[in-house]
Amino acid sequence: MFVTPAWAQDAAASGAPQDGGLVGFLLPMFLILLVFYFFVFRPQNKRMREHNDMVNNLKRGDRVVTGGGLIGKVYKLTGDDEVMIDLADGVRVHAVRSTIMTIREKAVSHVTAGDSSSANDEGGKGITVSRLRENKKKKEDGAPRKGAR
Repeated sequence: MFVTPAWAQDAAASGAPQDGGLVGFLLPMFLILLVFYFFVFRPQNKRMREHNDMVNNLKRGDRVVTGGGLIGKVYKLTGDDEVMIDLADGVRVHAVRSTIMTIREKAVSHVTAGDSSSANDEGGKGITVSRLRENKKKKEDGAPRKGAR
């Protein structure tokens, strides 16, 4: 009924599972941390870095989507962490730059100030660089513009 000390010593020496010590604990923990680094931390840091680059490279005229789902055009960059967004005619809101989720359309950076007046001729249609050039050429030639009275 009672186990003698001799039998207890024999069971321990016969290959029964024993404590692996510190190495048996640290090796699996190290492998788990390595997997988390490659599948969780690294992609998240990459996304964060891309978002910061996108927010820092905002320009006037970019069409953006905010975290609340509002779509508008960047009207003015105010300060380091704010931006004024034009949502509709006469509706401008201040937003924190970090709340901008995506840029839908980059502004055309090589359009001159003289071309911006012709951008409003299209009756609300989207304007492209080629249309701007056509409108400018029509103005220079003296030909009547589309929609002119």
